[in-house]
Amino acid sequence: MTSRSAPDRLLSVLAAFDHAHPALTLTDISRRAGLPLTTAHRLVGELARWGALERDASGAYHVGLRLWEVAALAPRGLALRQVALPYLEDLYEATHENVQLAVRDGREVVYTEWLSGRSAVGVRIRVGARWPLHATGVGLVLLAHSGSGFQEEYCAGPLAAFTPYTITEPEVLRRVLAEVRRSGVAVSDRQVTPDALSVAAPVRGPDGTVTAAVSVVVPRSDARIPALVPALRLAALGISRALGRRPAAPSHGGDT
Repeated sequence: MTSRSAPDRLLSVLAAFDHAHPALTLTDISRRAGLPLTTAHRLVGELARWGALERDASGAYHVGLRLWEVAALAPRGLALRQVALPYLEDLYEATHENVQLAVRDGREVVYTEWLSGRSAVGVRIRVGARWPLHATGVGLVLLAHSGSGFQEEYCAGPLAAFTPYTITEPEVLRRVLAEVRRSGVAVSDRQVTPDALSVAAPVRGPDGTVTAAVSVVVPRSDARIPALVPALRLAALGISRALGRRPAAPSHGGDT
């Protein structure tokens, strides 16, 4: 059995925490990190002294504020959120629906902001949540504008289904991605929950590369996509310009 390095053991302790497990006992951490209890105890102690973990009155550990401070430096995390928030708030005021901002991390989309709408549609999203790229509007945008090699690899891989409407056929996904690039927006219809539809648009950085995606999630029963697209495009364009993107020559499908 290959011995695990010190950084790997330390990171495995932090990786033991997720949205389903925000509070863990030392025994929980040992089990989820795959470490002996004595090793977990030593590493948890070091992380707690640094501020990466905090212990509550019951003895359970939580992620500490020191990690939040470090995460705030990530240009695709809180820094992006701060730039985008005024435009996301404008989009919410224009639609009064669920508004989301997300970035790509490997084969997943990570949500960096979410403004809750007044509609009754269920949204299985929170800040920091992850979903496969093919199953969400923002994910389809980010996948459609990633490298062609990555797209082919993703399409060829297993495509998890969450509802009967989730895209699971590679050829269907390829056609959807081509349409996203052509139209400049993505529509994800009942892929995560059977009563919701999302419309998403790309956010571009200074060099034109798609760095994030913004979306509106609405009840599928009364979705008015043509009415949502202009407000969505405007928000994406505003965020892009705030990031340093300058208007480009008009092209087919637009340049948000």
